[in-house]
Amino acid sequence: MVWIVGTIIAVVVLAGIGLQVAINRNGPAVLNTVDRLTGGARDALAVEATRFGLEPAQKIYVYRPEKSPASQLPVLLFVHGGSWRDGNPDDYDFIARSFVPEGFVVVLAGYRMFPDVVFPAMLEDTASAMAWTKANIAEHGGNPDHIVVAGHSAGAYNVVMTALDPQWLGAEGMAKDDIAGVIGLSGPYDFFPFDSESTINSFGPAADPQATQPVNFVTEQAPPMLLIHGEDDTVVYPRNSIELAKRLDQAESKVQTRYYPGMDHSAPLIQLASPWRGRTDLHQMAVEFALNPQSRDRD
Repeated sequence: MVWIVGTIIAVVVLAGIGLQVAINRNGPAVLNTVDRLTGGARDALAVEATRFGLEPAQKIYVYRPEKSPASQLPVLLFVHGGSWRDGNPDDYDFIARSFVPEGFVVVLAGYRMFPDVVFPAMLEDTASAMAWTKANIAEHGGNPDHIVVAGHSAGAYNVVMTALDPQWLGAEGMAKDDIAGVIGLSGPYDFFPFDSESTINSFGPAADPQATQPVNFVTEQAPPMLLIHGEDDTVVYPRNSIELAKRLDQAESKVQTRYYPGMDHSAPLIQLASPWRGRTDLHQMAVEFALNPQSRDRD
């Protein structure tokens, strides 16, 4: 009997390891499927699919609780990663299932990518998605005055840079004050000189490379930020979050950080999906920050 139990445990462990490997290799689509199968719909209702531009990548999906909220809910706008060349908000429903049950209206936004475009198109699109959300989210029960923007990897770059460099929101008739807070997961914020295929492709043609770096746009007017990074991330090294947090601290801007030992580049994103959600404090920390970005300073 003991060997049978041991065998079952070993199979489960190996299956779990295999699943994690599949997610790391095949990305959000696998993670999205696993979340849906193991966690269910979680009361997240898709209420709109539209575009904020003419290109197929310039798309928006909106989710809210199944039951229409009695009052306006805080909004989480999420931007996907993928090295500015891959990724699709179609594969990120699990973000809605992660946050809608916590009392949010969730927006998933896409953006144009390489080879069709290079810097600053990803920032123009992220700002446009924010402007669409500000103008339209009240129709779905969201509070246009409480929009927290979040992203993973390249998406974290997009939301952080758009929040720090005022020209992108300014082109949409918006300002930094229109963003309640920013959550960056495994984000690149200080990566010049460009030394990877993805950064060379998307940022190499920039006339002023320093103008592509979020760390160069930190001021005391920066929105509150939560920066999360895995200590074992070898795709985007943790020093990116460390340096950005240091400069935000120096500017006396609100910033909270969390560095997780043993986590790689994908792990912070995985922690937002079932069955990993709740195994660390990452999900709850993100929820608490998004509900009240002004309440906490850096740990």
